[in-house]
Amino acid sequence: MDALRIEGLSKKYGDKIAVDNLNLSIPYGSIYGIVGPNGAGKTTTLTMVCGITKPDAGTAWIAGHETGTLESKKAMGLLMDGAPVFEKLSGAEYLQYLGALRSMAEEEVQERSRELLSALGLADAATKYIGDYSAGMTKKILLAGAILHDPEVLILDEPLEAVDPVSSRMVQQLLRSYAARGGTVVLSSHVMELVEGLCDHVALINNGQVAVDGQLDEVRQGKSLTDVFVEYAGGAEFDDSTFTWLRGN
Repeated sequence: MDALRIEGLSKKYGDKIAVDNLNLSIPYGSIYGIVGPNGAGKTTTLTMVCGITKPDAGTAWIAGHETGTLESKKAMGLLMDGAPVFEKLSGAEYLQYLGALRSMAEEEVQERSRELLSALGLADAATKYIGDYSAGMTKKILLAGAILHDPEVLILDEPLEAVDPVSSRMVQQLLRSYAARGGTVVLSSHVMELVEGLCDHVALINNGQVAVDGQLDEVRQGKSLTDVFVEYAGGAEFDDSTFTWLRGN
């Protein structure tokens, strides 16, 4: 059984096809990168997988549970880029609130919160309002909330955007530790170097479909992931002769 299985997901917005009969299988214990150009369908796919967006066709299973069921929601942790945050809660209060929503024991929530806040460099900011956090700190507290209940699958949309290098290393270490213990990470990112350094599997989505997927080395085939990205997604070549005016040339 796959940690995440997607079969025939499709979504249109008016005349625009966002996701087109997309299929993907993600194995347990993997750190799986989802990459693709802007508008390729990455975020729409993840929101359908999580049950936030209703697909026009197809379905997905999280840890064997069909999307939208209570069991699938219990099995996943979620961090969506741009999602609203509770600005008037402190970091510690936010985690306590999430723990209560998931009917976790108070002592368990407190212990896990201390460990997560410490691991992510947020211990000194635990009592500060999230609204006063930097963008990077906000991403980290949202990640702490996503992992608090020890889900089987973590789904992360641009988890390291606006995160500084030190914090990025903390987050990556936490995700590696989580996967090494049997958890599965599914993350989208525009940063190819991050995906190459962190992920063991990757899927490149273009025009709402999976262009290529598999183990990282299989997808790269000796090339950089950036080169593979450009090969499938396309892009204009830079013509230096165009800028004859630049710096007085």
